[in-house]
Amino acid sequence: MHWVDYLRPRTLDECLRAFAEHGANARALAGGTDLLVQMRVGRRTNGVLVDMKAVPELTELRYDALEGLTLGAAVPCYRVYGDEKVRQTYPGLIDTVEMIGGTQIQGRASVGGNLCNSAPSADAVPALIALRATCRIASTAGWREVPVEDFCTAPGRNVLRETEILVSLRLPPPPEGFGACYLRFIPRNEMDIAVAGAGVSVKLADGVFEDGRVALASVAPTPLLVEEAGAALRGQRVGREAVARAAAAAKAAARPITDMRGTAAYRRNLCEVLTRRALERAVQRAGGTLG
Repeated sequence: MHWVDYLRPRTLDECLRAFAEHGANARALAGGTDLLVQMRVGRRTNGVLVDMKAVPELTELRYDALEGLTLGAAVPCYRVYGDEKVRQTYPGLIDTVEMIGGTQIQGRASVGGNLCNSAPSADAVPALIALRATCRIASTAGWREVPVEDFCTAPGRNVLRETEILVSLRLPPPPEGFGACYLRFIPRNEMDIAVAGAGVSVKLADGVFEDGRVALASVAPTPLLVEEAGAALRGQRVGREAVARAAAAAKAAARPITDMRGTAAYRRNLCEVLTRRALERAVQRAGGTLG
């Protein structure tokens, strides 16, 4: 690795000033489980690392029944799945934080870091899309908010400008009749990159899909919100036919490549299977039955 300067700001203002001063040469250290590996092999050459773990706004984990969940960008995975209220309220989020790396990785890795790494295979992103998360972004010039489905722009790239950081994610409180789920397929039982993944959510009312969202991982240049799959659910009776149509829409929307982990055709078929299974589980979590 090359020489780097290490900064550990204690306040958000200090953190933002560091990025204003160093610009593109600075890189946020939210956990380092991706960043340090990339620096070791020369994929990242930033000269300044800004450690986010001492900034209160970046390590905040707070749930409010009216406002929903505030998840600081540097909150490690183990704190998320270790919070009983979050486990009860957002099982679709727990699905993903429990599978990012192994136990040691989860002691450092963060949902915000997984998002900012912006890999097409990022497990956290489809779940966040399904849960309608919003990214809160800051710089010394001010704040802005971006829907999580618009955050990643290309493999390893996102909407953050040189002097901006992701401060936190906000997830709305789940309404009555809401259920979500994330499933992925991997070659091994653990600690591998998804061949394909599906994050879904549903809102049920009187036996009807009032709303639905489907997002995919590893089958496009960025995590993919499949609007057609959600449209296939809305207004339909809760049943296997509607789920099958949504799953078929997910398969049709996928734009995978062939690589060492699987062929494009294999990944498309996985999108259909994973979306169907995830929707079935989400319906169950929402208190519904498919019959």
